[in-house]
Amino acid sequence: MSEQLKFIVQELNKEPFSKSYNLISFDSLEPLQLLQVLNDVLGVIDPKQAIDIREETPDMTAIRIFGCLRVLKYKPQTDDVSTFRTGLVQGDKPITYHIMEWMLKNIPGLQKRAYLAKFLVKVEVPADIKQDDQMVDLYQQYEELIETFKELHKQAENLKNSGYNTGEIRKDISNMEDEKEQLIKRVERLKRKVEQHPNANTMMNVAKNLRLERDKEKKLAEQRQEQLTLIQHSEQKMKRLQQQLHDHRQASVGATAEGLLQRLEEESRANSYIVKERLPKDIESKKKSVADLQKVVAEPAMGQADLEELHNKIQDLNTEINQLVEKRMRSGEPMDDKLSLFRQQAAIIAHKKENAAEQLREARDEYSRLMHEVDEKRELAKQASGGGEVLKGDEFKRYVNKLRSKSTIYKKKRSELAELKAEVGVLSRTEEILRQRDENIDQQLSALESKHGVGGYRQTQEDLEKVSSKKSTMDHKKGQTLEEISDMVKVLNKKIAEKKGNLAPIIKELRPLRQQAQELTQEYNEKKHTYDTASAGLEANMAKLEQEVRGLHEENTQEESRYHYLHCMMGILEKQEKRVQEEMKSYTAHDISARKKNYREMYVRKIQEQENLAKGLREQQKGVRENQQGALQQMKMWRDIERIMEVKRMCLERQAGRGGQGGMGYSYMEQPPAMLEDDRLVL
Repeated sequence: MSEQLKFIVQELNKEPFSKSYNLISFDSLEPLQLLQVLNDVLGVIDPKQAIDIREETPDMTAIRIFGCLRVLKYKPQTDDVSTFRTGLVQGDKPITYHIMEWMLKNIPGLQKRAYLAKFLVKVEVPADIKQDDQMVDLYQQYEELIETFKELHKQAENLKNSGYNTGEIRKDISNMEDEKEQLIKRVERLKRKVEQHPNANTMMNVAKNLRLERDKEKKLAEQRQEQLTLIQHSEQKMKRLQQQLHDHRQASVGATAEGLLQRLEEESRANSYIVKERLPKDIESKKKSVADLQKVVAEPAMGQADLEELHNKIQDLNTEINQLVEKRMRSGEPMDDKLSLFRQQAAIIAHKKENAAEQLREARDEYSRLMHEVDEKRELAKQASGGGEVLKGDEFKRYVNKLRSKSTIYKKKRSELAELKAEVGVLSRTEEILRQRDENIDQQLSALESKHGVGGYRQTQEDLEKVSSKKSTMDHKKGQTLEEISDMVKVLNKKIAEKKGNLAPIIKELRPLRQQAQELTQEYNEKKHTYDTASAGLEANMAKLEQEVRGLHEENTQEESRYHYLHCMMGILEKQEKRVQEEMKSYTAHDISARKKNYREMYVRKIQEQENLAKGLREQQKGVRENQQGALQQMKMWRDIERIMEVKRMCLERQAGRGGQGGMGYSYMEQPPAMLEDDRLVL
């Protein structure tokens, strides 16, 4: 409560409330003042609530605050709604404090919720008014506008959260406008520069046509690449479909409709046996093992005696079982013999079914593992071959033969390439000689042109010839490219038509197989749904039982701890009782030696010893007090003697230091050394 009150006062003293409360002043507020503070907090969240509650009746205030809290989705502490409403109307402090704490902790989210409530909370229209056609149309438009507002609000929130900043966008726009102006100025400058050229219009048209042709060439190259990609994908798809068809044909060799139905029925029977018989047994065994383990864990640590006791119980139970079996065998009823024979046969069949189900499960696991390994190997092969299909069987043999023929062609071409390289060497040398001669001739012609005043004429003529030859070459290439593309498109259409014709019977054969696959999938989904339902029920029951086991285990642990505690207390009390009995027995005994052993006599004897010791110490203390003055005087005299001896020692040291100065007399500050005669000291 104190932490709650402290938090509320701290938040109210901050912006935008700017109150000046302390813990004492806030806690001493009247109920009406406390409701006004609560209303002020609501006014910060929703400006429509910022009013003075003294200007309205208490009922209107309560209805308004209840409606606002309902919009804000406030959850009261108590489930009793009437108590909550009464406490809020009367300004009950615990209820009001909890509401204010909740609102002060979530002001931003509540402000957003209050803003959205103005547009999303639908207006209540009475049923009789709502029957009017015009009112129905208006209400429908009203709902459509609400949905539109929801969409726009979501878009606005997404834009706010997307990280875009309006300042950065404006900056980018201004930068792009500056770049646009610079480009316009640059284009105008280039236009003025080009207009001065004598053949400006012709060159502009040529450049425009060249640009258009290049764009067309680029588009045609992209279309060609797209067509090649489509062809490659179609070939890969066709190979994949052919492989699937081959696999289906191999699987359906010698198969009939009756055989397929029989196989499906066998699989269905096997799956139903696994689901209905095998899995419940496995689940039951797992539950039993879990229960046993929990029981073992719950029990305390067992010693050797406990283990021996359990072994004895097991032996007794085995003996009892053997006796019952012998008794049953001695009865010798013929009906029981027949039933035992059938039971043995049923047990053998059930055992065989379990073994077959186990083998089936292992085979399926092995199959799924092998299929997973095959998929991994195929992926590795695809990555190694650059994403192409993996070849198998006859296709791989054809591929190897094709590689051999290509290797032969490669060797032949390599020898031809060596000859061509040698010829290129000769031709390059000839070209170099001719280039040198051409340079000499060019120099001579340039000199003649300069001499006759027509310098650069030959170079200009050569440039024009090069441009015209390039243009004709480009036109020729464009024509060839268009023809190649048209021929390629025709070939592609023809191949596509052939592939469609080849795939038509395959697709026709696949349709019934697809239908069968859909039926099997549907049946599988139904079985899976049944299994999931049963599994969920079993898991729920198992969870309930586990919870009960945990409760019983905790209760058992508590009782066991209480038992050990009481057992220890009983042992202590027994020891104490035994000691009291021994004490009473030794105290009432007639034997003096036995009576000396009891605690009373021992403690009385010790008390007498301590009293005697205290008496001696008191006498010693009295003697010390009587001799205290004499002892102090004697101690003072000894201290004086100690100081005198120290002074004499210093004098002797000084005399020894002056021994080399030739005199043995004493100064007026020095005294003769002390002398020891017989048993006294002479100073």
